[in-house]
Amino acid sequence: MSDLKADLSAALHQARTVMLTKLDGLPEYDRRRPMTPTGTNLLGLVKHLAGLEYGYLGEAFGRPPIERPSWFRDDPSTEIDLWATPDESSEYITAVYRQACAHSDRTIAELDLDSPGQVAHWVEGATTLGALVRMTAETSQHAGHADILRELIDGRTTADADAAFLKGKVQQAADHFRAFDNDV
Repeated sequence: MSDLKADLSAALHQARTVMLTKLDGLPEYDRRRPMTPTGTNLLGLVKHLAGLEYGYLGEAFGRPPIERPSWFRDDPSTEIDLWATPDESSEYITAVYRQACAHSDRTIAELDLDSPGQVAHWVEGATTLGALVRMTAETSQHAGHADILRELIDGRTTADADAAFLKGKVQQAADHFRAFDNDV
C-alpha cells in the first residue's frame, strides 16, 4: 500500500519543477509579458504559487513565513500576486517561491494529513493538511498554463521531441471534420 502523503508530496514536487523550468532560458521580458487577454504571464504564475504555498501549507497551520514577501499585504485582496512589478526581479520571485516550497515541505513533513488548519478566505474555513491535494492541483494547473504560455513564447513544450509529430496528428484529425462543419 502506498503512502498517500508521500505520493501527494511527490506529485507536488514534480509540478513545482515543471513550473520553474518554464522560465529557463527566457529573457526577463518574456518571463513577464502578458500572454493572454487577462494578462497571464510566467513570472506572475510563480509569484502567485509562492503566495498559495505560504497560505495553504503555512499560515493555515499557524506557520507564517519568517520573512513576508514584498507583495504580501494585511488585506490579501490588495496583493499584487499575478504579475511582477518592475522592482521585483525574477531572481527574487523564484527565490521566494523556493523558500515558500521549503516552508511547505517542512509543514508536510511535520504534520499528519488529518492535522487541522484554517484558511481565512475560504467559505468553509476549516481544513486539514489534506489541503496538500488542493496545493498539488493548483500547482499542476498553473504548470499546465505555463506550458502553454511557454509554447506561445518560443514553441518550447515539456515534450518537445513529440510536439511536431503530435501537432500533425491533431491537425489531421481536425481536418477530417472540416468538410462536415462546412456542410452545417
